[in-house]
Amino acid sequence: MPSPAPPDSAAAPEDTDAREDAAARPVRYRTRHTTSYEYGDGVSVSQHVVHLGPRDNPRQACSSVALTITPEPAVREAWLDYFGNPAEYFAVQEPHRSLTIESVVELEVTPPEPLEAGSAPPWEDVRDTARTPRSADAIGANEFLFDSVMVKASPDLAAYAEPSFPPGRPTVEAVLDLMHRIHDDFTFDSTATTVATPLADVLAHRRGVCQDFAHLGVGCLRSLGLPARYVSGYLRTHPPPGRPRMVGADMSHAWFSVWCGTETGWVDLDPTNDKPVDADYITLAWGRDYDDVSPVRGVILGGWGHTLSVQVDVEPLLD
Repeated sequence: MPSPAPPDSAAAPEDTDAREDAAARPVRYRTRHTTSYEYGDGVSVSQHVVHLGPRDNPRQACSSVALTITPEPAVREAWLDYFGNPAEYFAVQEPHRSLTIESVVELEVTPPEPLEAGSAPPWEDVRDTARTPRSADAIGANEFLFDSVMVKASPDLAAYAEPSFPPGRPTVEAVLDLMHRIHDDFTFDSTATTVATPLADVLAHRRGVCQDFAHLGVGCLRSLGLPARYVSGYLRTHPPPGRPRMVGADMSHAWFSVWCGTETGWVDLDPTNDKPVDADYITLAWGRDYDDVSPVRGVILGGWGHTLSVQVDVEPLLD
């Protein structure tokens, strides 16, 4: 992202107004997500489930989505999963030595309202409301209190989170502090973990990737009794000043979302980049953890020694 102005300089009022106006406007995107498998041996049958079509939500509207699969599947079926995410099942039933899955989407993302750290109730009140829900939104949040396949509450996670949650602290202020601490205390290291690395190991070694940090935030919050969910999607990257945008340089991303009470609702935070989610973020799916919303998963018969490549491009569309 562009570097901030030096402390002793002042931007012209019209420049500040222009930046603020641009930050408040919806952004249209075209995304392209290509997953390619090359198999050492032939595959006779493959079956997959994908979460590659972005979900509509209050700040995001999809205008078109095209999912292309090569070789052509014999069976395809699209549906909304339990959490309301678009999903699709397909089966390739002819021998093949490669598989390519490409999703091309156009959508518009509206920036969220700026977060006010002191606006939400004390975190204990939100916790108690979620535990004994009496409204539809609280009931919906309640199911994100419980352990899931990859995220289980623990005393260690609660102990890590507790400094951010002193008695009576407003919920948004507390979760922002937790996000800052995860960013400061943990090192991004793409070689430190795999999809299967236990959360306890991430906490112990203080290294990982965005998936790990999202799981960590979810685990900390659930360990204190606050509803939290895992969110998968894309993050638009900004080239350095004077450099062109590199096609295919973007990546899949993950962050966490926490329920902050009936009035505030869900708040999305990205501990990897230490910022609340804004119009640079595109939501694909949310669930209890990565296991609910992995972009591509499946089983194959054959195919020993396969290789995988993934390319993501997030292109802003100019008016």
